[in-house]
Amino acid sequence: MTTLKRRRIGTTNLEVTELGLGGAPMGGFRATISDNEARMLTHAAYDGGVRYFDTSPFYGYGRSELRMGAALREKPRQEFLLSTKVGRVMHAMMPGEKPPAGFRENGLPGFAPVYDYTYDGVMRSLEQSHLRLGLARIDIALIHDVDFWTIKDRAILEERFKTVMDSGFKALDELRKAGIVGAIGVGINEADTSLRFIQAGNFDCMLLAGRYTLLEQGGLEAFLPECVKRNVSVILGGPYNSGILTGGVKPGATHDYVAAPSHLIEKAQKIETVCQRHGVELGAAALQFPLFHSAVCSVIPGALSADEVRQNIGRLSVKIPVELWSELKREKLLDPGAPTPN
Repeated sequence: MTTLKRRRIGTTNLEVTELGLGGAPMGGFRATISDNEARMLTHAAYDGGVRYFDTSPFYGYGRSELRMGAALREKPRQEFLLSTKVGRVMHAMMPGEKPPAGFRENGLPGFAPVYDYTYDGVMRSLEQSHLRLGLARIDIALIHDVDFWTIKDRAILEERFKTVMDSGFKALDELRKAGIVGAIGVGINEADTSLRFIQAGNFDCMLLAGRYTLLEQGGLEAFLPECVKRNVSVILGGPYNSGILTGGVKPGATHDYVAAPSHLIEKAQKIETVCQRHGVELGAAALQFPLFHSAVCSVIPGALSADEVRQNIGRLSVKIPVELWSELKREKLLDPGAPTPN
Protein backbone atom coordinates (compact mmCIF):
# COMPACT_ATOMS: atom_id res chain seq x y z
CA MET A 1 0.00 0.00 0.00
CA THR A 2 1.17 3.53 -0.80
CA THR A 3 1.53 5.83 2.19
CA LEU A 4 0.13 9.18 1.15
CA LYS A 5 1.21 12.37 2.89
CA ARG A 6 -1.35 14.14 5.03
CA ARG A 7 -2.17 17.82 5.48
CA ARG A 8 -4.16 19.55 8.21
CA ILE A 9 -7.60 21.11 7.69
CA GLY A 10 -7.35 24.72 8.88
CA THR A 11 -6.79 24.94 12.63
CA THR A 12 -8.64 21.69 13.35
CA ASN A 13 -7.04 18.40 14.36
CA LEU A 14 -8.26 16.72 11.16
CA GLU A 15 -5.71 15.59 8.59
CA VAL A 16 -6.59 14.53 5.05
CA THR A 17 -4.41 12.61 2.61
CA GLU A 18 -3.07 14.73 -0.25
CA LEU A 19 -5.13 12.58 -2.60
CA GLY A 20 -8.80 11.99 -1.88
CA LEU A 21 -11.66 10.33 -3.75
CA GLY A 22 -14.50 12.43 -5.17
CA GLY A 23 -17.89 10.72 -5.12
CA ALA A 24 -19.79 12.42 -7.97
CA PRO A 25 -19.09 9.77 -10.66
CA MET A 26 -20.35 6.91 -8.51
CA GLY A 27 -23.64 8.80 -8.27
CA GLY A 28 -24.01 8.46 -12.04
CA PHE A 29 -22.68 11.87 -13.06
CA ARG A 30 -20.54 10.96 -16.08
CA ALA A 31 -21.58 7.40 -16.78
CA THR A 32 -23.61 4.53 -15.40
CA ILE A 33 -21.63 2.23 -13.11
CA SER A 34 -22.77 -0.71 -10.98
CA ASP A 35 -22.97 -0.91 -7.21
CA ASN A 36 -20.15 -3.45 -7.32
CA GLU A 37 -17.87 -1.18 -9.40
CA ALA A 38 -18.52 1.68 -6.97
CA ARG A 39 -17.58 -0.60 -4.08
CA MET A 40 -14.44 -1.85 -5.84
CA LEU A 41 -13.20 1.63 -6.75
CA THR A 42 -13.74 2.87 -3.18
CA HIS A 43 -11.80 -0.13 -1.87
CA ALA A 44 -9.06 0.47 -4.48
CA ALA A 45 -8.68 4.02 -3.16
CA TYR A 46 -8.50 2.80 0.44
CA ASP A 47 -6.08 -0.01 -0.43
CA GLY A 48 -3.91 2.56 -2.25
CA GLY A 49 -3.58 4.74 0.85
CA VAL A 50 -6.40 7.25 0.27
CA ARG A 51 -7.95 8.22 3.59
CA TYR A 52 -10.20 11.10 2.54
CA PHE A 53 -13.54 10.52 0.81
CA ASP A 54 -16.02 13.16 -0.38
CA THR A 55 -19.65 12.68 -1.33
CA SER A 56 -22.96 14.57 -1.42
CA PRO A 57 -26.71 13.96 -1.29
CA PHE A 58 -26.87 15.58 -4.74
CA TYR A 59 -24.65 12.97 -6.42
CA GLY A 60 -27.26 10.62 -7.81
CA TYR A 61 -29.85 11.99 -5.33
CA GLY A 62 -28.52 9.77 -2.56
CA ARG A 63 -26.91 7.05 -4.66
CA SER A 64 -23.29 8.18 -4.07
CA GLU A 65 -23.74 8.32 -0.29
CA LEU A 66 -25.36 4.87 -0.24
CA ARG A 67 -22.55 3.35 -2.29
CA MET A 68 -19.67 5.09 -0.54
CA GLY A 69 -21.09 4.32 2.88
CA ALA A 70 -21.57 0.66 2.01
CA ALA A 71 -17.91 0.38 0.98
CA LEU A 72 -16.47 2.40 3.87
CA ARG A 73 -18.51 0.69 6.59
CA GLU A 74 -16.20 -2.28 6.11
CA LYS A 75 -13.18 -0.15 7.12
CA PRO A 76 -12.11 1.00 10.62
CA ARG A 77 -13.93 4.32 11.12
CA GLN A 78 -10.99 6.02 12.81
CA GLU A 79 -8.79 5.36 9.77
CA PHE A 80 -10.45 7.74 7.27
CA LEU A 81 -12.10 11.16 6.95
CA LEU A 82 -15.43 11.71 5.22
CA SER A 83 -17.09 14.86 3.93
CA THR A 84 -20.58 15.38 2.59
CA LYS A 85 -22.71 18.38 1.67
CA VAL A 86 -25.78 20.28 2.85
CA GLY A 87 -28.27 22.42 0.96
CA ARG A 88 -30.53 19.82 -0.61
CA VAL A 89 -32.98 17.59 1.24
CA MET A 90 -34.25 14.46 -0.51
CA HIS A 91 -37.96 13.74 -0.61
CA ALA A 92 -39.90 10.72 -1.82
CA MET A 93 -41.61 11.63 -5.10
CA MET A 94 -45.36 11.53 -5.51
CA PRO A 95 -46.92 9.33 -8.23
CA GLY A 96 -46.28 10.90 -11.64
CA GLU A 97 -43.63 13.31 -10.33
CA LYS A 98 -40.39 13.31 -12.32
CA PRO A 99 -36.96 14.03 -10.87
CA PRO A 100 -34.96 16.95 -12.30
CA ALA A 101 -32.44 16.05 -14.97
CA GLY A 102 -28.75 16.12 -14.14
CA PHE A 103 -27.56 12.60 -13.53
CA ARG A 104 -27.23 9.95 -16.19
CA GLU A 105 -29.04 7.43 -14.00
CA ASN A 106 -31.67 10.04 -13.01
CA GLY A 107 -30.66 9.56 -9.42
CA LEU A 108 -31.87 7.11 -6.84
CA PRO A 109 -35.25 5.82 -8.02
CA GLY A 110 -38.15 7.52 -6.23
CA PHE A 111 -36.25 10.46 -4.73
CA ALA A 112 -35.74 14.08 -5.76
CA PRO A 113 -33.87 17.00 -4.17
CA VAL A 114 -35.36 20.18 -2.71
CA TYR A 115 -33.08 23.15 -1.94
CA ASP A 116 -33.04 24.07 1.74
CA TYR A 117 -30.28 26.17 3.27
CA THR A 118 -32.11 26.96 6.53
CA TYR A 119 -31.07 25.81 10.00
CA ASP A 120 -33.67 23.03 9.93
CA GLY A 121 -32.76 22.12 6.34
CA VAL A 122 -29.10 21.67 7.25
CA MET A 123 -30.00 19.47 10.23
CA ARG A 124 -32.39 17.35 8.14
CA SER A 125 -29.87 17.03 5.33
CA LEU A 126 -27.13 15.74 7.63
CA GLU A 127 -29.54 13.38 9.40
CA GLN A 128 -30.50 11.89 6.03
CA SER A 129 -26.83 11.62 5.05
CA HIS A 130 -25.99 9.70 8.24
CA LEU A 131 -28.75 7.22 7.46
CA ARG A 132 -27.76 6.75 3.80
CA LEU A 133 -24.08 6.39 4.69
CA GLY A 134 -24.79 4.11 7.64
CA LEU A 135 -22.04 5.93 9.51
CA ALA A 136 -22.41 7.70 12.85
CA ARG A 137 -19.80 10.37 12.14
CA ILE A 138 -19.37 12.84 9.30
CA ASP A 139 -16.04 14.66 9.67
CA ILE A 140 -16.55 17.63 7.33
CA ALA A 141 -19.87 19.28 6.40
CA LEU A 142 -19.87 21.52 3.34
CA ILE A 143 -22.47 24.02 2.09
CA HIS A 144 -23.12 22.91 -1.50
CA ASP A 145 -23.66 24.82 -4.75
CA VAL A 146 -24.38 28.38 -3.56
CA ASP A 147 -22.72 29.85 -6.66
CA PHE A 148 -23.76 31.45 -9.94
CA TRP A 149 -22.23 28.56 -11.91
CA THR A 150 -24.92 26.28 -10.44
CA ILE A 151 -27.85 28.66 -9.92
CA LYS A 152 -27.59 30.88 -13.05
CA ASP A 153 -29.65 33.63 -11.39
CA ARG A 154 -28.10 36.45 -9.34
CA ALA A 155 -31.26 37.19 -7.35
CA ILE A 156 -31.69 33.54 -6.29
CA LEU A 157 -27.95 33.34 -5.50
CA GLU A 158 -28.23 36.37 -3.20
CA GLU A 159 -31.28 34.90 -1.50
CA ARG A 160 -29.57 31.54 -0.88
CA PHE A 161 -26.34 33.18 0.29
CA LYS A 162 -28.29 35.25 2.83
CA THR A 163 -30.35 32.26 3.98
CA VAL A 164 -27.36 30.02 4.52
CA MET A 165 -25.27 32.64 6.32
CA ASP A 166 -28.19 33.85 8.48
CA SER A 167 -29.58 30.40 9.24
CA GLY A 168 -27.86 27.27 7.89
CA PHE A 169 -24.38 28.40 8.96
CA LYS A 170 -25.59 28.59 12.58
CA ALA A 171 -26.52 24.91 12.45
CA LEU A 172 -23.09 23.96 11.11
CA ASP A 173 -21.33 26.15 13.69
CA GLU A 174 -23.32 24.55 16.52
CA LEU A 175 -22.48 21.06 15.27
CA ARG A 176 -18.80 21.99 15.08
CA LYS A 177 -18.78 23.51 18.58
CA ALA A 178 -20.47 20.36 19.93
CA GLY A 179 -17.83 18.18 18.24
CA ILE A 180 -20.44 16.40 16.11
CA VAL A 181 -18.59 17.48 12.96
CA GLY A 182 -14.89 18.25 12.95
CA ALA A 183 -14.84 20.97 10.29
CA ILE A 184 -17.23 23.06 8.20
CA GLY A 185 -16.84 24.66 4.80
CA VAL A 186 -18.31 25.33 1.38
CA GLY A 187 -18.18 23.29 -1.82
CA ILE A 188 -18.63 25.33 -5.01
CA ASN A 189 -17.18 26.05 -8.47
CA GLU A 190 -16.19 29.73 -8.14
CA ALA A 191 -13.16 31.33 -6.51
CA ASP A 192 -14.83 34.74 -6.10
CA THR A 193 -17.87 33.30 -4.31
CA SER A 194 -15.57 31.13 -2.18
CA LEU A 195 -13.73 34.32 -1.18
CA ARG A 196 -17.04 35.94 -0.27
CA PHE A 197 -17.92 33.02 1.99
CA ILE A 198 -14.65 33.03 3.95
CA GLN A 199 -15.02 36.77 4.48
CA ALA A 200 -18.58 36.25 5.75
CA GLY A 201 -18.12 33.39 8.21
CA ASN A 202 -15.67 31.33 10.22
CA PHE A 203 -14.96 28.34 7.95
CA ASP A 204 -12.26 25.69 8.22
CA CYS A 205 -12.05 24.75 4.56
CA MET A 206 -13.31 25.35 1.03
CA LEU A 207 -13.88 22.69 -1.59
CA LEU A 208 -13.19 24.56 -4.81
CA ALA A 209 -13.85 22.66 -8.04
CA GLY A 210 -11.76 23.40 -11.11
CA ARG A 211 -10.61 26.95 -10.44
CA TYR A 212 -7.00 26.29 -9.52
CA THR A 213 -5.66 23.83 -12.05
CA LEU A 214 -2.85 23.45 -14.53
CA LEU A 215 -5.17 25.02 -17.12
CA GLU A 216 -6.58 27.94 -15.12
CA GLN A 217 -5.37 29.69 -11.98
CA GLY A 218 -8.27 32.08 -11.32
CA GLY A 219 -8.13 31.46 -7.59
CA LEU A 220 -4.54 32.65 -7.30
CA GLU A 221 -5.02 36.42 -7.20
CA ALA A 222 -7.39 37.00 -4.27
CA PHE A 223 -8.95 33.77 -2.98
CA LEU A 224 -5.89 31.65 -2.18
CA PRO A 225 -3.94 34.45 -0.43
CA GLU A 226 -6.99 35.11 1.75
CA CYS A 227 -7.13 31.40 2.61
CA VAL A 228 -3.49 31.50 3.70
CA LYS A 229 -4.16 34.65 5.75
CA ARG A 230 -7.21 33.11 7.49
CA ASN A 231 -5.78 29.57 7.76
CA VAL A 232 -8.60 28.14 5.64
CA SER A 233 -7.64 24.95 3.82
CA VAL A 234 -8.57 24.33 0.19
CA ILE A 235 -9.73 20.95 -1.07
CA LEU A 236 -9.29 21.01 -4.84
CA GLY A 237 -12.02 19.21 -6.76
CA GLY A 238 -11.92 18.68 -10.51
CA PRO A 239 -8.11 18.81 -10.93
CA TYR A 240 -8.54 17.61 -14.53
CA ASN A 241 -11.17 20.29 -15.28
CA SER A 242 -13.63 17.43 -15.93
CA GLY A 243 -11.48 15.70 -18.53
CA ILE A 244 -9.43 18.09 -20.66
CA LEU A 245 -6.32 17.60 -18.47
CA THR A 246 -6.33 13.80 -18.43
CA GLY A 247 -4.22 13.66 -21.61
CA GLY A 248 -4.47 13.14 -25.35
CA VAL A 249 -6.12 16.55 -25.71
CA LYS A 250 -8.25 16.91 -28.83
CA PRO A 251 -11.35 18.84 -29.94
CA GLY A 252 -14.39 17.67 -27.99
CA ALA A 253 -12.48 17.27 -24.72
CA THR A 254 -14.63 18.36 -21.80
CA HIS A 255 -14.12 21.39 -19.56
CA ASP A 256 -16.61 22.08 -16.77
CA TYR A 257 -18.59 19.06 -18.03
CA VAL A 258 -19.23 20.45 -21.55
CA ALA A 259 -17.17 20.51 -24.75
CA ALA A 260 -14.23 22.87 -24.18
CA PRO A 261 -13.95 26.06 -26.28
CA SER A 262 -11.21 26.12 -28.90
CA HIS A 263 -8.90 28.50 -26.97
CA LEU A 264 -8.81 26.12 -23.99
CA ILE A 265 -8.22 23.11 -26.25
CA GLU A 266 -5.29 24.98 -27.81
CA LYS A 267 -3.85 25.97 -24.42
CA ALA A 268 -4.20 22.43 -23.03
CA GLN A 269 -2.49 21.02 -26.14
CA LYS A 270 0.44 23.41 -25.65
CA ILE A 271 0.71 22.40 -21.99
CA GLU A 272 0.67 18.74 -22.99
CA THR A 273 3.40 19.34 -25.57
CA VAL A 274 5.65 20.81 -22.86
CA CYS A 275 4.88 17.84 -20.60
CA GLN A 276 5.78 15.42 -23.41
CA ARG A 277 9.11 17.20 -23.95
CA HIS A 278 9.97 16.36 -20.35
CA GLY A 279 8.62 12.80 -20.52
CA VAL A 280 5.73 13.52 -18.18
CA GLU A 281 2.09 12.54 -18.66
CA LEU A 282 -0.27 15.55 -18.65
CA GLY A 283 -2.49 13.93 -16.01
CA ALA A 284 0.40 13.57 -13.57
CA ALA A 285 1.36 17.25 -13.91
CA ALA A 286 -2.30 18.27 -13.53
CA LEU A 287 -2.76 16.22 -10.36
CA GLN A 288 0.42 17.41 -8.67
CA PHE A 289 0.31 21.11 -9.59
CA PRO A 290 -2.39 22.32 -7.13
CA LEU A 291 -0.57 20.74 -4.18
CA PHE A 292 2.37 23.12 -4.54
CA HIS A 293 0.17 25.87 -3.07
CA SER A 294 0.36 25.98 0.73
CA ALA A 295 -3.41 26.56 1.06
CA VAL A 296 -4.29 23.35 -0.77
CA CYS A 297 -4.59 20.28 1.48
CA SER A 298 -5.95 17.66 -0.93
CA VAL A 299 -6.89 17.03 -4.57
CA ILE A 300 -9.96 14.83 -5.01
CA PRO A 301 -10.52 13.55 -8.54
CA GLY A 302 -13.50 11.29 -9.07
CA ALA A 303 -13.23 7.90 -10.76
CA LEU A 304 -15.43 5.53 -12.74
CA SER A 305 -13.39 2.41 -12.04
CA ALA A 306 -10.78 0.87 -9.76
CA ASP A 307 -8.28 1.26 -12.63
CA GLU A 308 -8.86 5.03 -12.73
CA VAL A 309 -8.30 5.19 -8.97
CA ARG A 310 -5.01 3.28 -9.25
CA GLN A 311 -3.95 5.54 -12.15
CA ASN A 312 -4.53 8.63 -9.98
CA ILE A 313 -2.51 7.14 -7.11
CA GLY A 314 0.31 6.41 -9.54
CA ARG A 315 0.23 9.92 -11.00
CA LEU A 316 0.82 11.45 -7.58
CA SER A 317 4.19 9.70 -7.20
CA VAL A 318 5.57 10.53 -10.67
CA LYS A 319 8.86 12.45 -10.53
CA ILE A 320 8.43 15.70 -12.48
CA PRO A 321 11.52 17.69 -13.56
CA VAL A 322 11.68 21.22 -12.17
CA GLU A 323 12.40 22.42 -15.71
CA LEU A 324 8.87 21.49 -16.80
CA TRP A 325 7.34 24.11 -14.51
CA SER A 326 9.94 26.69 -15.58
CA GLU A 327 9.14 26.12 -19.23
CA LEU A 328 5.39 26.42 -18.67
CA LYS A 329 5.96 29.82 -17.05
CA ARG A 330 8.37 30.95 -19.79
CA GLU A 331 5.79 29.98 -22.41
CA LYS A 332 3.13 31.93 -20.47
CA LEU A 333 1.09 28.76 -20.06
CA LEU A 334 1.18 29.01 -16.26
CA ASP A 335 0.66 32.05 -14.02
CA PRO A 336 4.14 33.32 -13.03
CA GLY A 337 2.91 33.69 -9.45
CA ALA A 338 1.79 30.09 -9.11
CA PRO A 339 3.89 28.22 -6.54
CA THR A 340 6.04 25.50 -8.15
CA PRO A 341 9.19 23.67 -6.99
CA ASN A 342 11.41 26.08 -8.95
